[in-house]
Amino acid sequence: MSDEYFDSDEFRELLAEYEKAVNTGQPVFLDADELAEIADYYQMTDRQQEAKAAINLALSLSPGAIAPLTYCIHEALCDGNTQRAWQLLDQITEKNEPDYIYDRGEILIAEERIDEADDYFREELRKVPSEEYQDYVIDVANIYNDCGINEKAMEWVSRAKPENSPEFKELMARILFGLGKYKDSEQLFNELIDTDPFQKRYWNALASAQFMNEDYSHSIESSEYAIAIDPDDPEGLFAKANGLYRLDNYEKALEYYRRYLAQEPDDEFAILHESTCLINIGQADEAIERLNEAIELAGPDSPYLPDIYQELAFAYSEKGEPDKAINCLDMTNDLECDHVQILVIKGHIMLAAGRLEEAEKYFHDAVVNSDNITQTLLRVIVSLYDNHFLEASYEMLQKYFLIAEKDNTEGYAYMALCCHDLQRPDEYLKYLKIACDINPHECKMVLSHLFPKDIEPENYYKYMIERIKD
Repeated sequence: MSDEYFDSDEFRELLAEYEKAVNTGQPVFLDADELAEIADYYQMTDRQQEAKAAINLALSLSPGAIAPLTYCIHEALCDGNTQRAWQLLDQITEKNEPDYIYDRGEILIAEERIDEADDYFREELRKVPSEEYQDYVIDVANIYNDCGINEKAMEWVSRAKPENSPEFKELMARILFGLGKYKDSEQLFNELIDTDPFQKRYWNALASAQFMNEDYSHSIESSEYAIAIDPDDPEGLFAKANGLYRLDNYEKALEYYRRYLAQEPDDEFAILHESTCLINIGQADEAIERLNEAIELAGPDSPYLPDIYQELAFAYSEKGEPDKAINCLDMTNDLECDHVQILVIKGHIMLAAGRLEEAEKYFHDAVVNSDNITQTLLRVIVSLYDNHFLEASYEMLQKYFLIAEKDNTEGYAYMALCCHDLQRPDEYLKYLKIACDINPHECKMVLSHLFPKDIEPENYYKYMIERIKD
C-alpha cells in the first residue's frame, strides 16, 4: 500500500474502527483485505506484534483469502524461506486472481529462477483480458523493479501504453535509476516534484539520483526539502549525511548521521559512516567504541562486517597501534570480501607506522595474489603517495604505465599530482592533459583540490594553459 493511502481519511477511519474494537474487546467487523491493509500499515511503522495480530485475525476469519496470505508470503520471502512461501501459496483459494500470479512469480524470482518466472508471467499475460492488460504489465514491471531486476522491468514496462500518471512516471524513474541512467531518472523525478512538491519520497529519490551522479551539492539540497517536509525523515537525514560525507564535511555529516541513528539506532552501516567521520575529525577512541557496537549489531552474516573491521583498523592506525589494526584486518580472513585489497590496506598501515619491510611484504603478496595486477599496483602507488613517498610513487607509476594495457585510462591523474608535488611542471602538464582527455572522473577525484570548484575536470588542462599565458 502507498503512503498516500495510509495518510487518507478513508484509511484513518478504518484504522480507528479497528483499534477501537481491539482496545475495547469488541468484535472486529472488517474483512480480510482491510485487515491485511492494517497489517501492512503496522509493519511499515515498525509495529510488528500488532501487524501479526491483524494478519492472524484475517486468516482466522478467511483462511484462504489472498490478501493476508500474500502478506505472509512476503514475510517468508524476506526471511529467505521459499519453502514456507510455496506452502502459503497452496493455501490461496482465489487462484485466478492477479495477486496469485504475482505471488507465484515472486517466489520463483526469490529462488533465482528468473527465466522460469518470466515464462510464467508471459504465459499468464496471454490469458489477461484486454481491459486488464495495462495494469498487468505494469504490475509485473513493478515486481521486477522491486527485486532489482531492472532489465526485465524495462522490458515489461515497454509493453505498456505510456501514461502521464505519477505512478507510471515514478516507475520509469526508478527503473532508469536501477539501470544506472541517473540523469534520465533525475529528470523524471523533477517532473514529479513539479506536480507534487510536498511528496518527500520524490525528493529523496531525486537526492539518490543526484548522489549516484556525483552531484553531491544538489543531492544535499534535495534531501533538505525532504527534511523540511518531515524533520525526522530517516531517508532524508541519511541522504544529507551521505552528501556531506562525500564533500568531506565530516563534522556536519556526523550531525546528520546521528540524527538518522536517533531514528534507526541498529543500522550498522550508518554507524560505520558515523565512525569514519569521527576518525576524520580526530576522535579515534569514540570511533573504536562505536565500531565495536556495530560489530555486535551486524552479526556474522552482515555484508558490512569487512568494512567495519577495515575502519576499525584505520582507527587503531590513527592511534599509532598498527598491530591492533592488523589484528582487526585478520578478522576478515574468513569473510567474503576483497582479500587483495585487505593486503594492500595492511601494507598501507605498516607504511604509515614506518615498518617498511612488513609493508613491502604485504604489497608483494597483494600483487602476487591479484587477478588484476595493474589495478593492484595502482592501489599500492596511491598508498605510497598518501604516506608521502613521492619519489617512490613517481618511479612506480613510470613502471606501471609500461606494463598497463594500451587502452588503460587510469593512473595519469595520480602521475600529474606526483609531478605537481615534485615541482616538475613540464611533466605535470603532460600528464594533466592525458588525464583530462581520457579520464575526467579520475581527474576530479584526484586533482579537484588544485582547481576552482566551477571548473569541469575535462577543462583542467585548458585552465592551466590559460593561467600560464596570463
